[in-house]
Amino acid sequence: MQSKFIIVLFSVFVVAGFSNLREDEEMKNHKVGLSLKINAKLGEGAFWDHKEKLLYWVDIEDRKVFLFDPLTKSNQVFETPSRVGTVVPKSRHEAVIALEDGIYILNTESGNISLLSDVESKMNENRFNDGKCDPNGNLWVGSMHLEQTAPKANLYKISPSGESTKMLDSITISNGIVWTRDKSTMYYIDTPTGHIRAFDYDLDTSEISNERIAVVIPESLGYGDGMAIDEEDKLWVALWNGNSVVRFDPESGELMEKIIIPAHNVTSCSFGGPNFETLYITTSSLDMNEEESRKFPDAGSIFEVKPGVRGVKGNFFGQ
Repeated sequence: MQSKFIIVLFSVFVVAGFSNLREDEEMKNHKVGLSLKINAKLGEGAFWDHKEKLLYWVDIEDRKVFLFDPLTKSNQVFETPSRVGTVVPKSRHEAVIALEDGIYILNTESGNISLLSDVESKMNENRFNDGKCDPNGNLWVGSMHLEQTAPKANLYKISPSGESTKMLDSITISNGIVWTRDKSTMYYIDTPTGHIRAFDYDLDTSEISNERIAVVIPESLGYGDGMAIDEEDKLWVALWNGNSVVRFDPESGELMEKIIIPAHNVTSCSFGGPNFETLYITTSSLDMNEEESRKFPDAGSIFEVKPGVRGVKGNFFGQ
């Protein structure tokens, strides 16, 4: 995400039972640490590479891809020719990235990029945003409407060979996407709707069906951005304009937990570390007034917290 929304596309209602939760029931006393102090403009796309023990992430507006080692605190950087929406590793020295005009392969030794798919290259009113890979190794990546005012963007499935298939249309800001451990359900966020949608996922065909609303995110919480899933198939959602990450039960729609992050705009999260016990959280230093900027001097940094539940391995591109 980049700025506050100009319009609200859908009415957002409070999840049944949410208003009955007390503040102390929502908020757990977790210690949030500063993992990497950096003034990223629009940190996004967090992905834990469990093979190399690295956190992949991007700064969309600064046009950079990063490989962060939490152990040594090194943060390798690769510059990109246009804004970069997301990154997912492919192999030890390759990753797939979504730039404004298409999908590319980044060589993390040389820094060279090569075009994989030029889908949406002629749609100047959109740019690519968040994306992750399904259990079959396809990249599901969505675009967003640059003006953030109309559902003119799409969600695509990009195969390892570069074949692109439009899976959803009428999207405004495509964001978080995850799959359950049994590989039967996909969850997806189009931010301005305030909804987390669920779909049946067919492992044999990599197709989706049976769309329904799993969670309604009250506007009072903020706007759903990036998303991770834990080993209990509960959803962790970064909240733009919400100062927090929250945990939802997608079966009931219930808000289970809220962790306050010292940044106004929280953008994405990924479970990592040796046992997937650490939740790494990206943030943005943009879209804050003077008071918010003073209150959150570390906005743009990467934060970490151990929420008491483990995550799961992310899917690599072409795995």
